[in-house]
Parts: sequence; structure tokens; C-alpha cells
Amino acid sequence: MAKEIFNRVEEKYVVTREQYEHILGELNKYAMPDEYSKNNKFYQISNIYYDTEDNNLIRTSVTKPVYKEKIRLRAYGIPSMDSKVFLEMKKKYHGVVNKRRTVLTLREAYNFANTGEIPEIKEYMNEQVLKELRFSIMHYAVQPKVYIYYERQAYIGMTNKDLRITFDRNIVSRREDVALECGVFGERVVPENIMIMEIKYMDRMPLWLIALLRHHSLEKTSFSKYGTEYEQYLKYGSKESRLYA
Repeated sequence: MAKEIFNRVEEKYVVTREQYEHILGELNKYAMPDEYSKNNKFYQISNIYYDTEDNNLIRTSVTKPVYKEKIRLRAYGIPSMDSKVFLEMKKKYHGVVNKRRTVLTLREAYNFANTGEIPEIKEYMNEQVLKELRFSIMHYAVQPKVYIYYERQAYIGMTNKDLRITFDRNIVSRREDVALECGVFGERVVPENIMIMEIKYMDRMPLWLIALLRHHSLEKTSFSKYGTEYEQYLKYGSKESRLYA
């Protein structure tokens, strides 16, 4: 069963494709690809971020408060209405991330997020998380605001399975046709040669990884895919162009 509750530190770094190639050569000494990233594969992740009508959740988030939260629907690959997806709450307090999620079919997730009515409980659902999600959905009166897609390669520590390192590329967003089943099209959120490296760990970062970051002069950033998309939306407005398809 997929893990449904997470408490961990998450740190992000912006890297170029060239830096990624060098990092990967060193990373393979201490970490191994997860089951979906073997043979240097990247896999697809598509998300819908839910927010208030006036974008209160992301407006609060980009001010970098001590506490912030997000509600999103995530699928791996391009789902059908009967595909299993994850509806998630992601909360961050003093740099520690708490993520709670439940499995639903895409149809069930849409109905739940749109109405706040908990579906008939099935064995693959987490009833407690559904109740918590219902509170947030009703409290904020959320609606689907933006679609964000990217391709991910993930590694886990050889000696520490709680250590996870991911690389995300081809980050694409759109504010029209905000539906996971519609497929991948939209506008690039970052340039094509840029990737986002994310390090997730429970207690402390291993020394070899600290040394790797220093060797490549990488500094932690507060980069957020949704936050970056929102700032671009404010600057340029919603566009009909399809820069990535």
C-alpha cells in the first residue's frame, strides 16, 4: 500500500541540465533509482491545485509564512476517470512538511472536491484523511485553479530509505481545461534547460550529500511550482498559447 502520511524536511535546488549530469554521476555511489526510475527513466506526474476563488492559499504561500498549506489532486501518467489518483493536503510548518493523502478514483476525487461529500468508503480509501480533507475543502470553498505537469526521476538512499532525491523537468502549467484526463499541454513554468532537485529526509541530511551540494555550489531555494506559476500568471495573465504539447 502506498504511504499516505508523511512528516519530513523538504529542500529544493535549481540545477541546470549540465549540473544534473554531474550530480547523477556522484549520486549513483550512494543512492539508487526508485522502482519507476530505473534505466534513467523519468515518469509523468500531473496535478490539479485547488484554491479559493481569490487564490488565498497561494497568495499566502508566496509570502513565505511560518505555516502554509495546499490541496492538490495528483496522478501518475495521464489518468482515465476510473484510474486511481491521490487527493492530498500538504502543510508546512517551520520547514517541516506534513502530507496526508488518500487514494480515490479520478471520478470520486472530482465529485468529492467539487461537493465536499465523502464517497462511499472503499478499501483503498483512508477515511480519516477524507474527513480532514472535507474540512479544508468546505472551509476554503476550494475550486480547481491550475494544472501542473512535470517529469520526475527519483532516487532513494542505499543505506537510508527515508532519504529521497528527485529531479523534475519539463514543468508545464495551464489555467484552462484544468482536468487531468485532458493530457499534457500548456506553458513552460521554467526554461527547458532547468530542473528542480528536491531532497526529502526525516532527521538530518547525510554528510556525503552535504559535500555533494557544496562541491556544486548549490544553495537551497524556496522554489514552488505552484508559487512560480502564480507569479507568472500575475505578471503575464492567462494565455491561450500552447508552448508545450
